[in-house]
Amino acid sequence: MTLLTFTATVPGLKPPCDSNGCHPTLGQTAGCFVGLYLIALGTGGIKPCVSSFGADQFDENDETERKKKSSFFNWFYFAINIGSLIASSVLVWIQMNVGWGWGFGVPAVAMIIAIIFFFIGSKWYRLQVPGGSTITRICQVIVAACRKSGLQVPDNKTLLYETEDVESNIKGSRKLEHTEKLKFLDKAAIEKESDHIGESSNSWRLCTVTQVEELKSLIHLLPVWASLIVFATVYSQMSTMFVLQGNTMDQYIGPHFKIPSASLSLFDTLSVIFWAPVYDRAIVPLARKFSGHEQGFTQLQRIGIGLVISIFSMVVAGILEVVRLGMVRRNNLYDSGTVPISIFWQVPQYFLVGAAEVFTNIGQMEFFYGQAPDAMRSLCSALQLTTIALGNYVSTLLVLIVTKITTSHGSIGWIPDNLNRGHLDYFYWLLTVLSLINFFVYLWIAKRYRYKKATPNTR
Repeated sequence: MTLLTFTATVPGLKPPCDSNGCHPTLGQTAGCFVGLYLIALGTGGIKPCVSSFGADQFDENDETERKKKSSFFNWFYFAINIGSLIASSVLVWIQMNVGWGWGFGVPAVAMIIAIIFFFIGSKWYRLQVPGGSTITRICQVIVAACRKSGLQVPDNKTLLYETEDVESNIKGSRKLEHTEKLKFLDKAAIEKESDHIGESSNSWRLCTVTQVEELKSLIHLLPVWASLIVFATVYSQMSTMFVLQGNTMDQYIGPHFKIPSASLSLFDTLSVIFWAPVYDRAIVPLARKFSGHEQGFTQLQRIGIGLVISIFSMVVAGILEVVRLGMVRRNNLYDSGTVPISIFWQVPQYFLVGAAEVFTNIGQMEFFYGQAPDAMRSLCSALQLTTIALGNYVSTLLVLIVTKITTSHGSIGWIPDNLNRGHLDYFYWLLTVLSLINFFVYLWIAKRYRYKKATPNTR
């Protein structure tokens, strides 16, 4: 952020600008991109770890703290969206009306203040012991299981190798109970004399049951992870098709004030800010009375509710587009660019996406943290974040496929440059059908999922 601030203020780093725009040199462009990539690198360190680190501050063996940990994810996501609200309103105003130097400088100073507060709290943090490389442990299980592919897993699973200590051989990590699925991987825990070197064992020949179950847990998470990509595809429409749809509508409040269609994503943020505390303070206590579950809903139930809400968001967006195109046809507005329908009719679809976020995004954050083995929590948190990236790729792929198919034989297609002559509503119906199919697949996966079993934490 500091480097970006310099590129907008320091002579030599700041490109010269005139009425025809700015004209950066190669070095100035490189400086700007280095700043952006440093932000990406820093974000990659923060995002997978911050939610796990926050949740680690709560003791799972303490009933009060365990309940508070569930609330933590709600308020954590609430705080993120408060930041998003400030960024998309106050900071945008500063950048457009005061200057980019202040626009970059304010968040740079905010990050410095955040770092100071982060270190001030160091003496109160509950720090988890680093468990080593997760990828290495996964590879060890695969290699050891392949080496012993000709051996038979004993019927008595207590004969499989495990440490005698209360904790597993992964520092600070609880032992995991043996499960019957993916039995081939159990071969990595079959003990042979040749697996030992003196008093220690060769980790590439012999793995503990807990180490094997770590890999099993990760594999069991993958179907749930895959079923969330379609939700991320729907979520990505806020920055793509929703914006294009808004560009064709009346963006004015009064005769002079024009609202950029991209700024309506502010209502998604406001929706999250509204629903996160409502969920935590009202919905959970009410659901708890009926379900008996201390969190109101199980994590998978919560995710599923969000998937249903996301389907309704696509239905609402599709209905609005049908109404808009109907007005185009009735009034012969094919080439007018905009249609006399207020852009604020898009607010419900943004609001529904925000509500879906509170259920699905927070639910999956808590689910991947809770179901990850103790030493794999950051990895699994990073895994759930990849659904956002893949959702954007799937959205792009869908647009390319739809455009290719619908423009064959000289047709204008569903999503032409002039949406008044296209059928964006068909694209929304396609996403609705895909989301509905994905929801039923998710139900099938969720019904068969078994939550992990870990030994009590004795730390």
